Amino acid sequence: MDKLTRTAISATLHCLTGCAIGEVLGMVIATALGWHNAATIALSVALAFLFGYALTIRPVLAGGVPLRQAIGVALAADTVSIASMELIDNAGLLAIPGAMDAGLGDWLFWVSMAGSLAVAFVLTVPVNRWMIARGRGHAAVHAHHHHH
Repeated sequence: MDKLTRTAISATLHCLTGCAIGEVLGMVIATALGWHNAATIALSVALAFLFGYALTIRPVLAGGVPLRQAIGVALAADTVSIASMELIDNAGLLAIPGAMDAGLGDWLFWVSMAGSLAVAFVLTVPVNRWMIARGRGHAAVHAHHHHH
C-alpha cells in the first residue's frame, strides 16, 4: 500500500471517529427525546461536523496555531470528508428498513449505525485520497502539526 493511500486511510479514520461520536450522540439524544427522522438526522449531522472539526482543531491548537487559523485549517481539512461520510452514512440508515425507527435498546439500531459508518468509511477513503493527492483536505493539517 502506498503512502498516499495510508494517509487517506488515516484521515478517513480520523473523520470516522468524529462522525461516529456525533452520529451516535445525535441519535441517542433525538431517540430519547422522541424526535422524528428529519430532526434526528439534522442533529446527528451537526454533531458529526462539530466533533469532526473539534478533533482536528485540538492538535492544531496544541501545535501553537491561533484559534481562528485552527478553525480555518479544520474547515479546509475536514469539510468534504465529513460531508461525504455523513451523506453516505445517513443514506445507509434511511435505506435499511426500520433502522431510523429502531430504539436505543434494539440491535437493529446499533448494527445499522455500525454498518452505515463502515460503508461510509470505505467510500470516503478514495475521496480523501483524491483530495490529499491535490494538496487539499487533510493535507492542510500536515502543515500545522505532526500527525500520528
